[in-house]
Amino acid sequence: MSRISINEMSTYHWSLLEDVAGYRAAGVSGIGVWRRKLSDFGEERGIELLHDSELTVSSFWSAGGFTGSDGQTFREAVDDALDALRLAAQLKAGCLVVVSGARAGHTFNHARRLLCEALRELGDAAAHFGLAIALQPMHRRPVERWSILNSLDASLDALSDCGHPHVGLVFDTFHLWHEPDLSSRVPDVIPWIKLAALSDSQSASPSSLSSDDEERCIPGQGVLPLAEMIAALEVAGYRGAYDVQLTGERCWQSDYGALLADCRAALMNVAPDLFTERERPRADQVPATRVP
Repeated sequence: MSRISINEMSTYHWSLLEDVAGYRAAGVSGIGVWRRKLSDFGEERGIELLHDSELTVSSFWSAGGFTGSDGQTFREAVDDALDALRLAAQLKAGCLVVVSGARAGHTFNHARRLLCEALRELGDAAAHFGLAIALQPMHRRPVERWSILNSLDASLDALSDCGHPHVGLVFDTFHLWHEPDLSSRVPDVIPWIKLAALSDSQSASPSSLSSDDEERCIPGQGVLPLAEMIAALEVAGYRGAYDVQLTGERCWQSDYGALLADCRAALMNVAPDLFTERERPRADQVPATRVP
């Protein structure tokens, strides 16, 4: 499953070491590294561990808050993102994921100007490292907490204003599913996509747009047309990683070995031509779930 990565937020209670062992045992070749886990483990040790593991680092999560919504000044947020970008380069990650930050008392236009200024500076640095910046739109978390970008059009407008070839988009099925005619729009969006984030949703009701990540579930076990979305991405020419992201207490308190096995089986059912089985996981290699 060479194009599948598991985001470390999915196995919340595992350490970086347990993630590396568990993902390899599950026959998954990629990992979306969570900055918090890398920091907890130790950056130098973690980078060495990941290099030795031969797992492909699809993405590094995350940085942002350029509007000051999390208490940092603009300069502090950009400098923090530059630090994250340097770590992403050492990890040989495919991209650094960033979140804009909420309005934080600004007008929308001023908040977007701050975002674009940050993205241009990060894009220049990413070009130096040969990496990409992937902007994460957010639809289903409260916008006032996380992001000024709550639609695909708003995200694309910001990227167009930024106009940097090393800055693009996270195509997140969980956050974008409700966009009208999403699959038919993929060919126009494909030049911007730096990473595809993959998860299903338990509800496709528009009333669930304000719900939190408890709605997320294993791809193929919810109601989203993931097979159609994946097919549209492939036909349009996407050849990057699919980063599986499972969040919420229901997933976090589960048996992670079983969760990874279920993900693997579900993905082969959703897109059998793409997610083919290469190597069977060894049950004796899957570490036990560690719950606080």
